[in-house]
Amino acid sequence: MSNLEFFRKQFVNYLRLEKSLSENTLSNYLFDLDRFINYLKEEKKIENVEEVTDKIIESYIYYLRNQKSKKGDYYSIKSINRHISSLKTFFKYLLSEKNIETNPTDIIDAPKSARKLPDVLTIQEIDKIFMQTNLDDKFELRDRAIMETMYASGLRVSETVNLRINDIYFQEGILRVFGKGSKERIVPVGSSAIRYINLYLEKSRPYFAKPFSEDFVFLNFRGKFLTRMAIWNIIQKYSAKAGIKKDMHPHILRHSFATHLLEGGADIRIIQEMLGHSDISTTQIYTHIDREYLIEVHKTFHPRG
Repeated sequence: MSNLEFFRKQFVNYLRLEKSLSENTLSNYLFDLDRFINYLKEEKKIENVEEVTDKIIESYIYYLRNQKSKKGDYYSIKSINRHISSLKTFFKYLLSEKNIETNPTDIIDAPKSARKLPDVLTIQEIDKIFMQTNLDDKFELRDRAIMETMYASGLRVSETVNLRINDIYFQEGILRVFGKGSKERIVPVGSSAIRYINLYLEKSRPYFAKPFSEDFVFLNFRGKFLTRMAIWNIIQKYSAKAGIKKDMHPHILRHSFATHLLEGGADIRIIQEMLGHSDISTTQIYTHIDREYLIEVHKTFHPRG
């Protein structure tokens, strides 16, 4: 076994046991690392980490730029940056364990890309989507409770599907959420979402629940917690019924949550806390959205706009 394979196994154990990463994030790391190791072996005939230099890393980035994904497209800057981030984490780990003397990724900069502002919904569009649900239908009442909760609290899809009844503090109007890396945070949920969660728990969930359902809040008809794809389908369904033409995905409710808070005057650091962003720079993208909104308001209402 090359020491590349040996250190790969150690790194995987480190990510799984010490960093407590989700399986999805872990899978991304492994995909990126395995592709790199394969490149080292096949293209450079390298078997050991000590042979990897910054020039090798640069050649690998150039190699990626000229490769196509399974869809037939060239790798985007975002995809390449993810590969670089994975390699930086790997070599930083090796350095911390004293398996290498220098980190070959130290001087490697990620390619810069134009920051794409996420799509957001207006308050009117949110209302229109939510009004498409028939509250007399057990499934649609559940769907309304899901969308109300995601918009009210800015939850990620993974946080929504893993939400448990014991994580809802009804009297206080707050949720306990476990985000990326199992980081716990407390977020307000609001009276509207609480109302629909209560209706769902009273009228729908007993219909779905099975002995093995545990206390997951949102269940499918088999009594299991919903998948990420199921949430995506729910957003798509009611957006189509409402005639919304934007690029609809579950994260759009999270983006809208943050944008509407900012437009209402909320402090960006409070929004950062509620979204569970570890770095304020991640949240600051919403200031760009707010700026666009302010410019539009000025054009619409100012006599010299």
